[in-house]
Amino acid sequence: QVTLVESGGGLVQAGGSLRLSCAISGRTDYVAAMAWFRQSAGKEREFVSGISYNGGYTDVAESVKGRFFVSRDNAKNEAYLEMDILKAEDTAVYYCAGHAREYPSQREEDYTTWGEGTQVTVSS
Repeated sequence: QVTLVESGGGLVQAGGSLRLSCAISGRTDYVAAMAWFRQSAGKEREFVSGISYNGGYTDVAESVKGRFFVSRDNAKNEAYLEMDILKAEDTAVYYCAGHAREYPSQREEDYTTWGEGTQVTVSS
């Protein structure tokens, strides 16, 4: 079994930054590619960014391109989402997810393991 735990969420003013972390524990070999999704109130969960196992490939949604940056440290079994120039519309619960294939997908149904989520609130 593998467990993902997000941290780093909170309340921030528009224009500010936050860094989310996702700690991977247990059978860490069950996950390779990692991704971040988010869900705002009343909306479906959406893909934010993903990263391949070796970190050489990243994908990012158009809505956050140039503001959000995904990374990982396999030695620490952690993945990160650096969020800059935050906007009110970035307010959501952010989830990290993983699957056993090397490259990330934008489809949430491709992911086998999910964290519980961390709330990010951006005040305007």
